[in-house]
Formats: sequence, C-alpha cells, structure tokens
Amino acid sequence: MMNLRRLPELWRRLDVTVRDLPFGLLLLVGSFVPAFHNYGTQLGGLPDRPFDALAVAAVALQSLPLAVRRRWPAVCLALASLGLALDQLRGYHSLAGTGLAFAVLSAGAHLEWHRRAMALLFSAAYVPLAVALHRLGTEPVGEFVLYYLALVLVWCIGAWLRSTRMADAERRRRVAEETRAAERARIARELHDVVTHHVTAMVVQAEAARYLTAVPDRLDESLTAVTDTGRRAITDLRHLLDVLNPDHGTGARTPPVGRLLTLVEQARRAGQPVEFAEEGTPAESTGSADLVAYRVVQEALTNALKYANGSRTSIRVDHGERDITVEVGTDGSASRTGFPEGSGRGLAGLRERVDVLGGDFSAGPRGDGGFVVRARIPAGRPV
Repeated sequence: MMNLRRLPELWRRLDVTVRDLPFGLLLLVGSFVPAFHNYGTQLGGLPDRPFDALAVAAVALQSLPLAVRRRWPAVCLALASLGLALDQLRGYHSLAGTGLAFAVLSAGAHLEWHRRAMALLFSAAYVPLAVALHRLGTEPVGEFVLYYLALVLVWCIGAWLRSTRMADAERRRRVAEETRAAERARIARELHDVVTHHVTAMVVQAEAARYLTAVPDRLDESLTAVTDTGRRAITDLRHLLDVLNPDHGTGARTPPVGRLLTLVEQARRAGQPVEFAEEGTPAESTGSADLVAYRVVQEALTNALKYANGSRTSIRVDHGERDITVEVGTDGSASRTGFPEGSGRGLAGLRERVDVLGGDFSAGPRGDGGFVVRARIPAGRPV
C-alpha cells in the first residue's frame, strides 16, 4: 500500500523524456490496430492507401518524437511535420496524424528560443504541402485554410500555457524573495534584541565597577555579574543560531516567557530596581506570542538601563485565555545615564512583531516624566 502511494512521487522524479514516451508509444501502437486504420487526419481528399513500409516510417515520425516534445520541442515539431506530410501525400491517414497537434501545442508551450522564426518557418513549410495536396486531391482550398487556423489556435493555447507557467514561476520567485527578506529581517531583529540587551547590561555593570575599587566584595560581585551576563549573551546567541539549524525544535526548550525572571534578575544586578508581577497561567501552545512578549520586556529593560538607570521599573505580565498582556513602566525620577539617543529600531521592531500577530502596541512618555511600553499579543498564532 505504501508503494502505491509513492508511485506519483516516483513518476515525477523520472526524466521528462521518459514520462512523455508512453503517449508516443500509445499513438504508435494504436495506429497499427486494424480497426483504427485510415481514421486519422485526412487532408487533401486523397484516397486511402493500405499500410506499407513507408507507412511505418510515417507513423514513427509522427508518434515517437512526442517523447521529446518538452525537452526539444523544435525537433519534435519538425519530425512530426515531416511525418504528417508523408502520411497525407501517401494517403495513409493514420491515427498518428493527430500527433502533430500535440507537437504544435508543446512547441507553443515549451519552445524558448526563436519562437517567431519557428512559427514562420512552420507556416512557410505548410504552403507547398497544401499546394501539393490540393493538386493531387479534391479538397477545396478552404479546408486547408481551416486546418492551418486550427493549428494556429493550438499554438496560441500552448503560448498561453507558457505565459501562465512563467507568471506562476515569477510569483513563486517573488514569494521566495519576500520570505527570505522577512527571515533576514526577523533574524536581524533577534540579534538586535539579544546583543543590545546583554551588551547594555554589561556596560552598565562595568561602569559601576569603576567606582567600587575600594569595596572588594562589591567589585567582585559586579565583575561576576558582567561575566554571567556575557555567558547569557552567548547562550541566547546559540539559541538564535539553533533556529537556523534544520534539526531545531527536536528537543524541549524553556518557553521565552518562562525566562523573564532571568531578565529581571540581570537588570537588578545591573543596579536597576525592578518590580515584577505575573498573573495567569501560560498556555501550553502560544505560537510566537511568548517570544514576542519576552522581546517586549527585554527591549523595555534595555531602554531603562540606557536612559533611566536607577529608576524604578515595573513589569506586569498577564496571561489571558486568548492573549498575553505586557506592561513595562519606568519612573522619571532618576537622571539619564548619558547614553546617546537610540535609533528607535528596537521599538519599531516590537511594533512590527506585535502587528504581525494582530495585537496592539504602544510606547510613550508618562505624565510623571517616565516611560511606559504596553503590548497585547494574541496567543496561538505562528509568525
């Protein structure tokens, strides 16, 4: 049963010539079935002739080249046209004569180079054949014109299939490029969040250590905090790189929201008074909401360390049934640390992430001179 299910996949893996060959063989065999003799294309009104050695050649030329109708459409059309001319001039009128229509369709759909020249050459070659058949047979000129117009219609159908295929390929290419660009942007945002947060914490801790040389215990504690922050930065970067690994996700990992206490502790060791409150129970499956919530807290704490070092910062995370609500507020009581103004990419990136999940995001000053970041993140939707 499993082998039968794999047959379509195995068939698609075969070379295109191998896949096109059965139809040509079917047309070849069918042409020699006595019941189908003289039931093919009849152009010119010549009397039917019994099959002979030349009939075998005519049938083979009209059927077997169909195996290369997609790989070499020009060759297929040339051979099938030659076979049809022999078939009609000799009066075999074999079933294989229908193969020319498939050759024309394939040329219109798969011919890549010199399409106009091929169409003109085919049309020019049809004229002497029509003249010869008209002189030898009894068919009126209008029948030859009608047959030619039918072939033109078949070519146009092939050209339409080609344009549709090319448009679909272009659409897939654009989607792939947009997907790659979005993935690069996502990785850039992750790197921004990880590096900025940890490096900021390390700089603040190192700055504090400069004033603790007279207090060995406090100095050792501050340097230990710098070391721990560096190790956490390496761990987070490894986790981010693991996302790019095809085997990522095979093992269990701690949900990002579950690591908020580590962020809080890191900020506290950097000298930032942080109050943390978490309500509700995190859902088993939150999609990307937990990671976005983690990044909101991380970016807000990074900005607090940069621009309001020493100010009281409060974090509140509420796990609802359908979303996660995050609020991070910083008082404006402490002086700024002297960091340069940021580019705003961090908050802009957070807003984009929350918007992708269909949530709400806001960030701005408070009335007391502080700053607050709020986000409502719908849970259960992957990015």
